[in-house]
Amino acid sequence: MDSAKRTVCSSSIFDHASARCPLRGLALSLLLAASPCHALDAVAVKRQVDGILDRDYPRWEALYRTVHQHPELGFEETATAQRLAKEMRALGFHVSAGIGRTGLVAMYHNGPGPTIMVRTELDALPMRETTGLAYASDVHLQSSDRDTYVAHTCGHDIHMAAWAGTAATLVQLRAQWRGTLMFIAQPAEEKGRGAQAMLDDGLFARFGKPDYGFALHVGPDAYGHVFYKAGAVTSNSDALEVVFQGKGGHGAMPAATIDPILIAARFVVDVQSVISREKDPAAFGVVSIGAFNAGTAGNVIPDRAQLRGTIRSHDPQVRDKLLDGVRRTALASAQMAGAPVPQIALGERGSRAVINDAALAERTGAVFAQAFGVDAERQREPSAASEDYSAFVAAGVPSFYFGIGGLDPQWLQQARQTGERIPVNHSPDFAPVPQPSIRTGVEAMTLAVMNVMPPPS
Repeated sequence: MDSAKRTVCSSSIFDHASARCPLRGLALSLLLAASPCHALDAVAVKRQVDGILDRDYPRWEALYRTVHQHPELGFEETATAQRLAKEMRALGFHVSAGIGRTGLVAMYHNGPGPTIMVRTELDALPMRETTGLAYASDVHLQSSDRDTYVAHTCGHDIHMAAWAGTAATLVQLRAQWRGTLMFIAQPAEEKGRGAQAMLDDGLFARFGKPDYGFALHVGPDAYGHVFYKAGAVTSNSDALEVVFQGKGGHGAMPAATIDPILIAARFVVDVQSVISREKDPAAFGVVSIGAFNAGTAGNVIPDRAQLRGTIRSHDPQVRDKLLDGVRRTALASAQMAGAPVPQIALGERGSRAVINDAALAERTGAVFAQAFGVDAERQREPSAASEDYSAFVAAGVPSFYFGIGGLDPQWLQQARQTGERIPVNHSPDFAPVPQPSIRTGVEAMTLAVMNVMPPPS
């Protein structure tokens, strides 16, 4: 996830099964009608999951520590994918590698029923870790075209452990459900291109389109808690890149130049008026500039200045307004200085908002409330974060994307009282507490999947 946070039954889970086998689909639909949501006893199932985790958990923390200590960047996650493939094959899944370059698809067939997709991310971030953990990453990539540290500071390591743990738990509980598990390990979520790469590589054409999809994300909240909502759960994310062309010269003779740094600086300030004066104050929208690159010496006015940033929104109309406002402001900034028309790239490599299926959200939320009680929290507003899981939603997979907490609740309460900084996703010191985070992820994801799987007939 790029970073920041989040009882109706639906027979649509069996739509694809019905298309493949009308009689089976009719039988399953009648089963749902007779027994809404097949009355999953969430408390009893959670108790079973906890018993399995009491025995299996060390295996998942070992996996977490391994991937944490050996992170890989997007579309380069070969060792990470190999490790996950080994785990899934040991569980009896049929694993296909190299989907979307470095992604995995692991299939487990357990009789007639729906196909349920569960996704994890594989990639880490190009930054240096400062957690001080005994198993902290010290991976440092150096070559002619890059020099960067690599670290799992978004929580994908937690996700992978919970993903594998959920797969193992569902296999051990296979006598209680029927259907097909489609566990996918997606590359390059941080680049915003991994989900689409898997789709472009024929993910659904080759393995079948799932009836429902699930994904989770850990965040800087109290561990043991789960967070969910219907509708939009993340933001639209659009990349922003503007290159202002000027006319370089001596810093002591600015009248003989067109200063691109001054133009770019004016743009950085003026573009915020799009937020404060053109957007509805009640609607979420952000334009942030994260990179400003220009010049090589203090006494030289350069020929160009490059800006890179991000545009965030929830509403499609707000998104269009922000994109238009950024473009107009960039053109006006250059025109005011008599500079050439700038190079403007907007919306590339972005992600649309993840939209949770309303019926699935209500159905799964009810199970979470039963199993977790007050620790299951319905969110009111979408997160400011972005997430390319939205590509699967856009491809027609009814989905449920939810959050889990990862930080010690007592420390979190104290930090909020004292004003101590709380590490968030993408912070160099973001380090969810492994055991309660992974266990909650396995519990919640197992419940979510079993709630849409029919029991044996």
